Amino acid sequence: MKELTSFIKLVRNIYSQEEGYLPLHIPTFNGKEKEYVMDTLQTTMVSSVGAYVDRFEESMAKVTNVPKSVAVVNGTSGLQVALNLVGVQPGEEVITQSLTFVATANAIHHNHAQPIFIDVDKDTMGMSPEALRAFLLSKCEKRKEGLFNRYTGKRIAACLPMHTFGFLCRIEEIVSICNEFEIPVVEDAAEALGSSYKGQSAGTFGTIGVFSFNGNKIITSGGGGALVSKDQKLMERAKYITNTAKKPHRWEYYHDEFAYNFRMPNLNAALACAQLEQLDVLLRDKGDLYSEYQRGLETLGFKIKTVPSTTEKWNCWLIALEMDSKEERDVFLKKTNESGIMTRPIWQLMHRLPMYKNCQVENQENAEYLENRIVNIPSSARIR
Repeated sequence: MKELTSFIKLVRNIYSQEEGYLPLHIPTFNGKEKEYVMDTLQTTMVSSVGAYVDRFEESMAKVTNVPKSVAVVNGTSGLQVALNLVGVQPGEEVITQSLTFVATANAIHHNHAQPIFIDVDKDTMGMSPEALRAFLLSKCEKRKEGLFNRYTGKRIAACLPMHTFGFLCRIEEIVSICNEFEIPVVEDAAEALGSSYKGQSAGTFGTIGVFSFNGNKIITSGGGGALVSKDQKLMERAKYITNTAKKPHRWEYYHDEFAYNFRMPNLNAALACAQLEQLDVLLRDKGDLYSEYQRGLETLGFKIKTVPSTTEKWNCWLIALEMDSKEERDVFLKKTNESGIMTRPIWQLMHRLPMYKNCQVENQENAEYLENRIVNIPSSARIR
């Protein structure tokens, strides 16, 4: 068993906090957050219409290098809308990974579709292209109406990979495979703002990408999300259906289809604008944090997850360790949390949860390996 006292001392030294509770990831407010939020209060423009919503959407488009982005109330709603936009219909199926946060699978369910869980890669902890191709070749068949699951008879409507902890999965390969089989790709980039590969932002490889700005993300709007795409018309459609499908008019209320009320409030957008202005500073600080952890943990015998080759620039959102066994993982979690150092395991696999236990599940060898070994350690930016 590794020496946990030395690990706890290392973390406290890195954060210059000798005692008290150390959380996993908290937001940093060192910019114009108060100024922008107070501006919305003073102007009373706190709801879903306001200058900060437009400003944030323009800033997100610039950061991710796409023509247009659409701000929404949270990442889960963003995924729900994205799947709708690429044509997922009730009763159809979406390929995703079992090793993910529950929002990924829930977004499929919210579209009255069914997830199919395939394996991940050990290095990226994201969807495995080999597992994807194997499933498509062995379990699916092309028809004139699209690609169908031979076993269920249902159409495969989309593929939904997730970029775990900000590491990009092998997204280029996944998109290439899905193009071959004519399946749209929606990227769950909830954790990946600031991560890129070959100079291209996470979330912009597939048809649509979705980000989250929950309180524990690298930047936060309290609650919020954003859709991005290179397809400007698709984003215009996203803006329309997340805004209750209301036809523009100075005073009339006319809505011409079923739609969503998923608009990000101007109050949240004000906070998001101030946070996004500090993204580069936060990325640098978290990169320094990761380097300090690397140096310290190497001498203690802990295995830190290294940046995979699929990620040219990593946002260092949540730093992860790989334990030797589930037993060692459990001891680590117990001892660190009891000492006031918040650590957490990676998620339980989706197909183990009661609402997804009857879904189709392919081989999960890598996902099960990671489920038993991966833990996250305090990863907050240290800018105060």
